[in-house]
Amino acid sequence: MKIKDLKCAVIGRHPIVRITTDEGLYGLGEVEFTKTYLKPFVLQFREALIGEDPTDVERCMLKIRQRGSFKPYGAAISAIEHALWDIAGKAANVPVYKLLGGKVRDKVRVYNGSRRRPMTGTRPEDYAAECKWMMDLPEQFFMVKQGISFHSSMKRDFPDFHYGIPQDSHFHGAMDTGLISERGFNHMLDCVAAMKEVLGDKVSLALDCGPGWMLPDAIRFARAVEKYNLMWLEDMLTGDYTPWVNPQAYRELTTSTTVPIHTGEQIYLRNNFKELIETQAINVVGPDPADVGGIAELKWIAEHAHMHSILMAPHGTANGLLGLGALINVCATLPANYIAFEYPSASDPWWYDIVEGLPQQIVKDSMVDLLEAPGLGLDINAEAAKQYLREDDAGFFDR
Repeated sequence: MKIKDLKCAVIGRHPIVRITTDEGLYGLGEVEFTKTYLKPFVLQFREALIGEDPTDVERCMLKIRQRGSFKPYGAAISAIEHALWDIAGKAANVPVYKLLGGKVRDKVRVYNGSRRRPMTGTRPEDYAAECKWMMDLPEQFFMVKQGISFHSSMKRDFPDFHYGIPQDSHFHGAMDTGLISERGFNHMLDCVAAMKEVLGDKVSLALDCGPGWMLPDAIRFARAVEKYNLMWLEDMLTGDYTPWVNPQAYRELTTSTTVPIHTGEQIYLRNNFKELIETQAINVVGPDPADVGGIAELKWIAEHAHMHSILMAPHGTANGLLGLGALINVCATLPANYIAFEYPSASDPWWYDIVEGLPQQIVKDSMVDLLEAPGLGLDINAEAAKQYLREDDAGFFDR
């Protein structure tokens, strides 16, 4: 079997990768909806892959892997890797999890990072209302993650929240940073208290915090919220769209508090997790299979973390429904350090009409059933999706 073509179309807000073969099989991969601009970056790899056997996934990846980078530029590589595994599973007539060593769990636990509604503000009562709404969702999530501080509009809404320079940028993930004011600090504590009052011990709470914190603020805050038994504090020092890791500072934070410290969604490749894991710089790693270099890369990181008693909770909130298929398959195979992955819901409601292979209710009691169809288990209905194609992508679904 040989790769005949590599295509990329922006459907809705997601760049979708479609790899076709000379035997009629094809594979699909999906880039986060925040990265619509990556279509040309995907297509630069077309000539490198045409003629390769797509079932030799690692051989194909060796040709292109070094051309990726930290978020967002690992996304193109990752989506191609997902499409290759999709073909490999279809060729073997098995789900991809079988090719990754087989399942160790029959259902996969997820947490809520994407089932949202617009918040009315960033006051304690706004956070409390949002947590109450999320508790009542039919998915019955065991845990919710909420953005505060630099990972929320709090940095703009709350007067004099910090002493840094506000970023007036249209880019997703533009990073504010600076020392947090005493009033801003106390406001955050009030918001955490309001959320925990609603959630109690029935639903766990994690906080998506940044990046952008100065290390002394991060240590003070982590110690101040120890009494709330949070699942983790995420991306305080580095994180979303920061192309560096900073393990030494993370280790100082981690050893200063009993609250688990989490990072990893922006990191590309296992190599850049090495020091974080081997120096015990964090408690929880959170690579995104649509950014880190793919699902095989994520599995390696999970196993390496497991050997160092570090937990695994993959990122994934914006990965779309095809990205959900990739997460389900790889997380079915992860070792016992796996907690849950961040559930990606559809970025637009019509995605549920064009993606085939999902049950009517995807999440029940915070768990997702494995997908048993070959490959990643999901497909796009070409006829239903054509209305969402742009004019220059009209031939995307052609053989």
